[in-house]
Parts: sequence; C-alpha cells; structure tokens
Amino acid sequence: MADSLVIVESPAKAKTIGKYLGKQFIVKASMGHIRDLPKSQIGIELESGDFEPKYITIRGKGSILKELKDARKKVKKVYLAADPDREGEAIAWHLAHYLELNEDEPCRVVFNEITKQAVKDAFKSPRTINKDLVNAQQARRILDRIVGYKISPLLWKKVKKGLSAGRVQSVALKLVIDRENEIKQFEPEEYWSITMTFSIGKQTFEAKFYSVGGKKTELTNEEQVKQILASIANSDFVVQEVKEKERLRNPAPPFITSSLQQEAARKLNFRAAKTMSVAQQLYEGVDLGKEGSVGLITYMRTDSTRISPVAQEEAREYIGEKFGSSYVPETPRNYTKKAAGAQDAHEAIRPTSTLREPDQVKPYLSRDQFRLYKLVWERFVASQMSSAVLDTMTVDIAAGDVIFRANGSKVKFPGFMKVYVEGNDDGQTDEEKFLPPLQKGDQLKKQNEEPKQHFTQPPPRYTEARLVRTLEEKGIGRPSTYAPTLETIQRRGYVALEEKKFVPTELGELINQLMEEFFPEILDTEFTANMEEELDQVEEGKEDWVEILDEFYASFKKRLEVAEEEMKEIEIQDEVSDEICEKCGKPLVYKMGRFGKFLACSGFPDCRNTKPIVKDIGVTCPKCKEGKVVERRSKKGRIFYGCDRYPECDFVSWDKPVAAPCPNCGGMMVEKRTKKENSIQCTECSHKELLPED
Repeated sequence: MADSLVIVESPAKAKTIGKYLGKQFIVKASMGHIRDLPKSQIGIELESGDFEPKYITIRGKGSILKELKDARKKVKKVYLAADPDREGEAIAWHLAHYLELNEDEPCRVVFNEITKQAVKDAFKSPRTINKDLVNAQQARRILDRIVGYKISPLLWKKVKKGLSAGRVQSVALKLVIDRENEIKQFEPEEYWSITMTFSIGKQTFEAKFYSVGGKKTELTNEEQVKQILASIANSDFVVQEVKEKERLRNPAPPFITSSLQQEAARKLNFRAAKTMSVAQQLYEGVDLGKEGSVGLITYMRTDSTRISPVAQEEAREYIGEKFGSSYVPETPRNYTKKAAGAQDAHEAIRPTSTLREPDQVKPYLSRDQFRLYKLVWERFVASQMSSAVLDTMTVDIAAGDVIFRANGSKVKFPGFMKVYVEGNDDGQTDEEKFLPPLQKGDQLKKQNEEPKQHFTQPPPRYTEARLVRTLEEKGIGRPSTYAPTLETIQRRGYVALEEKKFVPTELGELINQLMEEFFPEILDTEFTANMEEELDQVEEGKEDWVEILDEFYASFKKRLEVAEEEMKEIEIQDEVSDEICEKCGKPLVYKMGRFGKFLACSGFPDCRNTKPIVKDIGVTCPKCKEGKVVERRSKKGRIFYGCDRYPECDFVSWDKPVAAPCPNCGGMMVEKRTKKENSIQCTECSHKELLPED
C-alpha cells in the first residue's frame, strides 16, 4: 500500500514520475494553480500598506481538490513536486496551505529533468518550501495586478471596454511603436557599388570596389562611379596582395528560454507560445513505447547556460564515438550567462540524454515535438563540439590606384558545424565563397562590370524573435513572460502581424500615447528593468517584497489620481467601408482583430455578421477563369490565396500566384520565398525564374 502522496501540476508529468517512483507512491496532478486572486476585484489590501493578497480557490478545481484531500488522508507523507521555479514554488505553497501541511517540514521536491536518476535523487533530499521564491512570485503577481487592475478600468472608462495595460506588455508595445516611428522618419541615403567579374585561366570570381589612392572610399552618387570606371577603362588588373589566414568559429551556447523561442521562430516558424507549449510536453514526458513515459528535455524556463558535468561527459563520449576524437574539444565547453539579471537557477535547456538521438524517438513524437526536440538536441551537442576551422582569403586587385577586393572562405574542418549552425533574424545562410588560387602579380582579365545603385534601409520591424531578444537584452520581463506578453498585445488589437512582423494599430498607438502621458515610468525600460532586478533580489532573500511594492505604489497612486482627473474621454469611431451587410443592409465598418483589420456590421450586437478584408492581387483565377484571386487569412492568421467566387470555385494556394503563365507549359506560376532565394516557379513543370534581391 502507498504511504506517500506526490503532487505535480499535470497528468503527463504525473505519469512519467509515477513510473520512476513505484507503488509506494500515489502521484496526483493539481492541474496548475489551485488558488489565485479573484477576477472580479483587485484582491489586494492596498490601504493598510501590507499588500495582503486575498486568494480564492480557482473555479472548477473543486473535484481536483477533493481528490487531493481524500488521497492525503490515506498517506503518511506528502511531497510537492511542482516545477522548479517561482510559479512552481507558489503552487507548492498554496497546496501546503490547502492540505494543512507543516511548512517547516521538508515536503518540497525539485528536479531540473524528469529522468529516473534525477527524480530518485530529488526524493532523497526534500527541502522546506522556499518563502523567498514564494514572495518573489507574489510580488510580481501583485505588482502586475496593481498595474493591470488600476489602469485597465481607467482605459475602459476613457476609451473603450476590453482594453488593458500591463507592466511588461506596455513596454513591448512601446518598442514596436518606437520602431515604426523610426521607419517612418527614416530618410534613405543613396550609395553605389561596383562589382567586377574577373577570370584567370578558366576560373572566374567577383570582386567589389574598395578604395582609391590607398583610402577606402564610399560611393555616394552615379557621377563618382562614372569617373572611377572611366579612370580604369584601359587599365590592367593585377593582383596586388593576397592574405590567407585560418579563422576559428565557435559554437553557440545551449538554449535558454529566450534563445529557444528565437531559434524556433527562425528555423521552425513557431510562435513563442507554441514553442513553450511543445517544450512543456517534451519536459513532462512522452510515451516511448516499451521504455514508457520519458522526459526528453530539461526544464525549459531558464536563463542559465550552465550544463551539469554528467551531461557534459555523456555528450563528449557520444561526440567522440560518433564523429571522432578531433570533434571533441580538449576541455569541456562552459558558457557564462549573458542575459541582464540572469539568475542561473537551472541548467540550460538540453536533452536529458544525448544518447537519445532524434531519429530514434521520432516514431513516438508528433511532428512539432520531433522538430523542437531535434533543435534542442542538435544545439546542445554542437555546443560541446570543437570549433570549426575556416580558411579565409582576401585578395586586393589593382587597376592604377583603384583597388577592388575579393573575399573567399572555405571550411577546412567543420567541427560543430557538422551538426548545427545558429540561425539569424535576417534569414541569411552561411555559404562558402571559393576563390581560385591567386598570387601577387597575377594578371587578371576583366569579364564584366556591374555598377549598381542602392539605398540605405530603415531598421527592420520586429519579428517575434527580434522582440524577444530586445526584451531580454533590456532586462524587461523574465523567461516565462515573453510568450504571454506577445500573445496579449496581439489579442488586444494593439499590434497586428504582417508578413510575420509586428505593426502597431491605431488603437495601439492611442494606448501608448496615453500611457506615455500619464504613466511614463511604466514605459521606461530602465525603470522596468530595475524593478525586475529588485524582484530578483526578493527571490534571493536580499529585499523585502512589501517595501518594494510600497515604494512603487506611493508614486503610482499619485499618477493614477492625476490620470483619473485629467485624461479626457476618447470616442473611437469605426471607419465606415463602402460595403453593405448582406444580412441586415447596414454599412460594414472596419474593426481591428488579432490578425489585423476585418469588416463587421455596424448593427452589432443586433447583427454579428463579419467578413474578412480581401485584397485583389490582380490575377485571374486559374481554375474557373472567371473569378479573381484574392489574399485571405486562415483562422490562425496565416495568409493564403483563393478565388473570390468561393464557394462556387474552391481554388486555394498557400503560395502567391502571378499573372503570367509558365512559358514552358502554360501552367500557374507562384512566388516562392526562401532564406536562400526568391523565385517564381511553375506548379505543373520544373520551370523556375529567380527574382531580383529587392
């Protein structure tokens, strides 16, 4: 008969842990938090100055709590094994309170990975509930509640219902708006390049204009370009200098929460929320057939790049056996934390066993689980491998006093690149650029010259990956806040996603303007980052959480009183379209939703008709030959193309059709955009045409 009860958050985790613990343990799931602040009121004692939270049992948890209490009566000992972070500590504290456990007794069990050894070791040394961690969670929850429950009703009253403001979300929105303003104010500057194609023997290569008279020169207009080309029209081209050297390239560190979200966005096209959801599944355990339920990765909410010596040694042995001893660095690779305010509380995100190769577990995983596990596994293994060795070559070619420069590189030893290479936000891939063997004094033959006009580009809009990286760099929020923050600013209609980039809406700009006028501290990135650091000090037992809240609330309360008095009521008028509702005859108006604008009946709530805004792309439907192809959005916000005569014609395409038919077979041509190239391709045959870079 079981003599101990173990409580975790989820059934998947309960199943995995139950397998390791044996029959003397009953393992139950609390399904997350069991108590929280009430939704109908702020639920915090503000006037007394002690900020006492008024917790209530979460609606719908009655049957779960009864089950836990009944199980409690049957055992001698209760262990609380929620996740190893502030949220998990708070869940354990609430459970201890509900089950009337003695908080001074060691009942808290934590592990960074759900493996047999880690779980068994954790149960050998349970500890008491860490009140500093609990207080840190409470302080953040209360601080966010004060900001949200005090400013949001003000926005409902002065602007419209359903709006919200938040400590982290408001800063994220401001970053998006500031970037949009930078783009609007950006004035492009003209510059030029000259690319020469040279040949020596049967080999050709390219070189770019570099300098005149020994001084590096920027080409700013066409007249300069003409003068340079005229000056070298009859010149010989001679190799003036060849520099060859070896360069080392080191691997990226193993994942932390923010870098996992960024890389999954770049390589897998995952939204931040999806990345965290799939990672949670891999952490809690996946059924691997005869092996049973196994946790495949370590805890995924972390800002630490630290790796346990045991995991390091296993990885080094695997690398040596799989790739050879030259791929194993002389000493294990250790990475230092870089993120502002990084706590280093857990290990980096890694596979629980390097020996569990992705293809080995693929049959048991969903497509998304496999792709994310493969990303984590490859990143970790690469992080423990030898550096890549690149041979680089720089060649200066002289035509009088004009110099053209060619750069080439090739991989001499792939090292970690054999397994994994980190992505980047610009979508560029590393390509080898080979140069023929050249020596000083070699005479070259000019094959072609290409002068080209360019214009400087504004800073790019934020993708999810870029915004997460910026929030992390500025010390705004913590690993667990990024995904819900990005979801919130979209759900509220403050930003829309266009081509996977955040664009602020009119509503978002209005809210940001009001926040800047009345609550500038909330939007101040330095103020917010300092607040994060103070809250982290609470976690370490160095700061009193009540004092931090008291100091914040004293000035915030004054700001709130001024805003109540001086903020003017703003009536947001819906923009009327020229379309009429086919259901009631009233005009349709433009509304802002999670994925951008849509049309809705002005007779709402009596008439709830809505329509997507379709964009004519100027292409006749290739299927029915009568309708027009229009741009639409799926329920998940993904753009696709379909016939405007739907449902009479069911033509759809994820790729954007182009007007011109295939010159080979007459089939439909579509745009294909990848990280390597942009092209138009025929859907019927193999015909393909590259598009210009711009």
